[in-house]
Amino acid sequence: VQLQASGGGLVQPGGFLRLSCTDSGVALDNYNIGWFRQAPGKEREGVAVINARGDTADHSRAVAGRFIVSRNNAKNTVYLQMNRLKPEDTAVYYCAANTITTTFNPRAWDIWGQGTQVTVSS
Repeated sequence: VQLQASGGGLVQPGGFLRLSCTDSGVALDNYNIGWFRQAPGKEREGVAVINARGDTADHSRAVAGRFIVSRNNAKNTVYLQMNRLKPEDTAVYYCAANTITTTFNPRAWDIWGQGTQVTVSS
């Protein structure tokens, strides 16, 4: 599995972005997918998780009500819609995969993609 995260960029506070996570060679529909982020000087934290079927999802308290995780297995893509962005959302965002858990603990995830930078600033 080689995950690719994309869609990051520079956005003003209150704006929105949609991140995508895909794999060009492996079907992701057997994998739970998690979105994580890491800001400079901070530990990596879980943001949103979704199970393989896409019928169960969860969001961290920091982003609940603003971010929405979803997946389209026909397109082999998992999305993170980020609305009402705040400066504190600035971080490198990663997607990760596993077949066992949907915990927010990043140590439980063993397949990682490269990150995509999200910067929220005026």
